[in-house]
Amino acid sequence: MNRILALDMLRGYALAAIMLDHMPVGVLRGYTLANFAVFDAAELFVLLSGFLVGLVWVGIEAKQGRRAAQWRFLRRAGQVWLALMAGGILLALLSRGLFEAGFPHTAVWSEYARWIVEFPLGYVVTLGTLWMQPNLLDVLALYVILLAFTPLTVPLLLRWPWAFAIGSAALWAVSVPLNLHLPNQRVEGGLLFNPFAWQALFHTGIAMGAFRKKFMPVLLRYRTALTVISTVIVIYSLGMAQLWRYGPEGKAISDVLWGLVGPVDKWSLDGMRYVAILAASWLVAVPLAGPLGWLAQTAPGRALAVIGRGGLITFVACVLLSVLGDALMNTPGHTDWQRRLAVDLWTLGALWLVGVLAERRSQRKKATPTR
Repeated sequence: MNRILALDMLRGYALAAIMLDHMPVGVLRGYTLANFAVFDAAELFVLLSGFLVGLVWVGIEAKQGRRAAQWRFLRRAGQVWLALMAGGILLALLSRGLFEAGFPHTAVWSEYARWIVEFPLGYVVTLGTLWMQPNLLDVLALYVILLAFTPLTVPLLLRWPWAFAIGSAALWAVSVPLNLHLPNQRVEGGLLFNPFAWQALFHTGIAMGAFRKKFMPVLLRYRTALTVISTVIVIYSLGMAQLWRYGPEGKAISDVLWGLVGPVDKWSLDGMRYVAILAASWLVAVPLAGPLGWLAQTAPGRALAVIGRGGLITFVACVLLSVLGDALMNTPGHTDWQRRLAVDLWTLGALWLVGVLAERRSQRKKATPTR
């Protein structure tokens, strides 16, 4: 299996799914990951981000030392912050322009369009201090925080992995009251994506990337048992997400499944969502590694990989395109499914094109000799 191409494909899928999920009346949003599992593209994005951090960190540390790795990811946190700033400003300006042009939309809060014009300095300051996280970009704000702490957390994780895991779990357990004390514009208090909770998934990804050569041989000894357990969890998750759609009988079974688990809170990373994505990750990485590698080589897989390699550029683009796509679908009266599907496909094509341009830009940058 081509690991890098498959990872890029999955990252690209996460971005495409985030975009489609935030177009409320889109056709394809009914077929994204969130419709077939108790978790969605946000978990996929955070877990993959953590995995790539672990993968890259150990490589840099082995060749250049720990200090180089720490500076690399501290700079990366700064780059993500800049992307958040640029994305937040462009998002508000796009929303304002669409309203002025007579294109109503609901994918993003309408107040941003007013604030960026009436209180531009206040908007930029509150965005830059993370006191405000525009919806659609809130997961990027979470990523800034998680990355900013990697120079401290990753060395601890690599040195004392089991102790770190216990500490991470303990922090997750008290994450809700801790998050309430973070200064934020939200009436409820705290960040929408609770960083004290989501750090558990992010650091799990880092551990998977950093220790994969050590723990995979051990886990593969129990391959059959882990595959059976993971399959049961994934099917249970699928039942929670899908059965309510299949009449009264299906809904009754779905209610039982949800009742056994209890409320599942996305924003504080409920344990069911965490377990479900880890189970799905095992299935994708081990028994389904062959099919995933084949899929990554197909035309759609390569197209998604281009989006995934676009990084922050394609992330910001997916947010802007979701707002634009939503506006194009919100025409007066009933918008037929053909038009909505056409807009879905257009946004996917545009996101791929942004990925192509970002990749060419990156190649030109690498080809330019440094002085």
